[in-house]
Amino acid sequence: MFNELHEECGVFGIYDPNQANHVTSCTYTALYALQHRGQESCGIAVNNDGVIISHKDLGLVPEVFNQEVLNRLGTGEIAVGHVRYSTTGNHNRSNAQPLVVRHVKGPMVLAHNGNLTNAWELREQLELSGAIFHSTNDSEVISYIITKERLKAKSIEQAVEQAMHQIKGAYSMVIMSPTKLIAVRDPNGFHPLCIGKLGDATIFASETCALDTIGAEFVRDVKPGEIVIVDKKGMRSIETHCGGKSSLCVFEFVYFARPDSVVDGASVHNARLRAGAFLALEHPVQADVIIGVPDSGLDAALGFARQSGIPYGVGFIKNRYIGRTFIQPTQGQRENAVKLKLNAVKATVQGKRVVMIDDSIVRGTTMKRIVSLLREAGAKEVHIRISSPPFTNPCYFGTDIDSKDKLIACRMSIDEIRQELGADSLGYLSINSVKQIAENCNLNFCSACFDGEYPAEIPKETHKDKFESRISESEDRAPLS
Repeated sequence: MFNELHEECGVFGIYDPNQANHVTSCTYTALYALQHRGQESCGIAVNNDGVIISHKDLGLVPEVFNQEVLNRLGTGEIAVGHVRYSTTGNHNRSNAQPLVVRHVKGPMVLAHNGNLTNAWELREQLELSGAIFHSTNDSEVISYIITKERLKAKSIEQAVEQAMHQIKGAYSMVIMSPTKLIAVRDPNGFHPLCIGKLGDATIFASETCALDTIGAEFVRDVKPGEIVIVDKKGMRSIETHCGGKSSLCVFEFVYFARPDSVVDGASVHNARLRAGAFLALEHPVQADVIIGVPDSGLDAALGFARQSGIPYGVGFIKNRYIGRTFIQPTQGQRENAVKLKLNAVKATVQGKRVVMIDDSIVRGTTMKRIVSLLREAGAKEVHIRISSPPFTNPCYFGTDIDSKDKLIACRMSIDEIRQELGADSLGYLSINSVKQIAENCNLNFCSACFDGEYPAEIPKETHKDKFESRISESEDRAPLS
C-alpha cells in the first residue's frame, strides 16, 4: 500500500519427542513473533504419530487462527509454521504455506523462506515430465525435487542433500516427515535460521525473537549449507554442502529482522545503532532534532543522535490498527493513505531543523509524502538520512525488488532525488559502512542490491508464470486437511 520494501518469510519448527510442550500453541505463539517477516498468509501443520493435520489461509496470524482452529489441529510430536510475503507467486490462498505433500514414501511438509534463481527452469523440466503444480511459488518446485529424490534415497535427509545439488539461490527451510524435523540453509546462508531448545524439544526458527517468545534457549545458528536432522535418536547434521563463501543478506540488519533478534552472532539492534552512527559521521548536519520513521528507522535515529549530539525526539506516531484489507476507493484517499499510517508530532518538529532517518528509499513515493507531513507540521528544514546505500540493482534472493524500473536511484541522481522528495538535504550510508554495521557477525554479506556484485548465479531473465493470472483471489478458504 505504501510502495515500500516488503519483508520475506518466516519459518518455524518444533520437535518434542515427549510431548511435554503443546507444539501447536508454541508454533502459533512463535508465528506472532515472526509476523513482521510476512503478513500475506500463514499456516501451521501438526504431526501426531505420523498423521499430519494442517491449516493455512490469507491473513495475519490472529485472522487465520482462532481457538476452534487450534483445537482441531490438536497437538503431537512435531509442528511446522510459516508466515509469508510473496516474492515468487501471486498473493492467493494456493501459495500459502506450509506445503503438505503426500506421496508413496509418506507425507512431507515444507516451509520455505527465500527465492530460487533457477525455479523457472526446474519447473519447466518437471512440467514436461508430467508434474502438475497447484501453486505458482518456487517452494512447490523444491518439494517436487525433494520428492523425486526421495523415491531413490534411503532417507528424507539424503533426498534433501541430493536436491541441494539441483536447486540454486536462497532457501532457509524447515521440513517435516512422519518421524523427523529437518532444517536446511542454502550454501550462501542468504537468510537466517537458528536452533533452540525448550526442555527436551528442539526448535528451528528464522529469528531468535521467536525462541524468546516461547521461552526457548538459543543453541546456535544453522550453518550455510547445513542440513540439521532431529528425530528420536537426537540431533545430527550433514555438512557436505558447507564450506563455501557465505553471503548473508545485509538487509536483515538494516530492515528485515526484528531489533531484538541476534542473527549469526550479531545483535540487530546494535547493528542499526552503528548504522546511525556511521550516517552521522558521513553526513553531518546542523539540526535541532533527530527523528526516526517507525519502526526500522528508530534504532538508526538513536545511533545518529548519540553520535552527533543532537537530541533524539519522537517525530511520528504509527497507527498499528490498519488492517491488510483497508480499502482506498478514490485516488485522493490513496494519495493520502500515508496519513493513516503515520502522523507527525507537531510538538517535536514545529519550527525546527529536523533530521529524519529511514532504512531505505525504493520508489520514493512514500518518502515524498512523509516529508510533506513534516512540512505541514511546521518543520523549518527536513534533512533525510538513509541507513543503507541507494538501491540500484534487483534482488533475486528473497525480496520483491525484481526490476530496476521500480528503483528511483536508477533514474535520478542523489540531488535529483532530494529535489523530488522536497528535502533540504539527502544522505545515504556508504556501501563500505553498511558492511560494517553488524559487529561480530559470523558471516560475510550480500550487498548486490547496492553494488551489483552478486555472490551466486542469477537468472538471465525472469518469468511471470503463464497460469498465475488464472488463480483466483476468491478461492475457497483452505480447510483443515
